[in-house]
Parts: sequence; C-alpha cells; structure tokens
Amino acid sequence: MAAANLTPTAPLAAPHVTSGALLTLVGVVLVAVLLAAFVWGRRAKTREPAPPRPEEQPRLPEGGPVGDVVENRTPDELPRTERRLSPHELKGEGTHDSSPPR
Repeated sequence: MAAANLTPTAPLAAPHVTSGALLTLVGVVLVAVLLAAFVWGRRAKTREPAPPRPEEQPRLPEGGPVGDVVENRTPDELPRTERRLSPHELKGEGTHDSSPPR
C-alpha cells in the first residue's frame, strides 16, 4: 500500500481577488501621497521671496576688487613661568607682523 500524504495543506498566499484589491488600494494611497506632497511643495515655493532683480545684485566697489593682504607673521614668545598660563593671561592674537615697516 502506498503511504498516505499526511501533511496538512494550507494556502500560502491570499486569494487573487484580495491581493489584487490590496495592491490597487496601496497604489491609490501612494498616488494620493505623491500628489499631496507636490501640492504642499508648490505652496511652499510660492511663499518664498522672489530672486533679486539685476539692479538689486551686489556691485564691485568703485576702486575695483579688494586685494589680499600679504604679510609675514611671527608667533609671540610665551614667557617662561613655573606654572601653566590660563587663556585670559595670554595677550594679543598670538602673532605679530614681522615685515619691516614701510
């Protein structure tokens, strides 16, 4: 005698009608969310200020563009002390101009 198949059978997926309706519902919700995001973005864009007109753009100074300052800087020497100095006890910027006076 042949062995009987004693394995219980159960559906592994939802019926075709249910899965089709579910996919349609998910698609409709997705399209609604995308449309709402588009409308919300357009409203936000209309609340932004307009770009500046050509006459409102920055202009060069009358003397032309400002050049770079080139100078040699030398670090300030720290005083020799027995204790460690706090930041408020240090003076100045920590460097000084080492180029000869003009």
